[in-house]
Amino acid sequence: MTPAPEIDPTPEIDPPWEPPLAGTDGEQIVAALDRQRATLRWKADGLDAAGLSDRIGSSTLTLGGLLKHLALVEDYYSSTRLHGTPLDTRWDEVVADEDSDFAPSESPEELYALYDETVATARRRYAEAIAEGGCDQAVHMGIPEVGHANLRRLLLDLLEEYGRHTGHADLLRESVDGRVGEDPDPAWTLPWA
Repeated sequence: MTPAPEIDPTPEIDPPWEPPLAGTDGEQIVAALDRQRATLRWKADGLDAAGLSDRIGSSTLTLGGLLKHLALVEDYYSSTRLHGTPLDTRWDEVVADEDSDFAPSESPEELYALYDETVATARRRYAEAIAEGGCDQAVHMGIPEVGHANLRRLLLDLLEEYGRHTGHADLLRESVDGRVGEDPDPAWTLPWA
């Protein structure tokens, strides 16, 4: 029997949102999360206010609302849930009115910038945390009677949040202009890369 060819476990993957074939827990989880971030951002990319406000049926979800909601989630997970630091005051109005993130008043340019900046900041915070203590380290998030979660659990919870909303984005974008696909177009550029 012929032996299997050797495979480089860490080849350079193109496009940049494609997770590596092998790696540490942190590398694999963050890469899977980045793939969901890229797909969601691509699904919302290049739309005007009408496109970002388009709805399907009786649902109140919009692509603009998903961008704002996930910007809030990114900031919350990478600050309060990670280190216990208070959520940035820019979210005070959204926290006071839980539906306001899904009905944004910002322009498309403001929504894209808010999402892109928040993702870039969260990515930096997670990279620093992984470098400092790996995925097994305790984070602030937890259950009072049980204890603190580890960073792995926090990142997997965030990945789950993206999984739900990326599916919503698939349907919303298809209704706007027919854009479909699992991953961004290979020529598309990540805004935070």
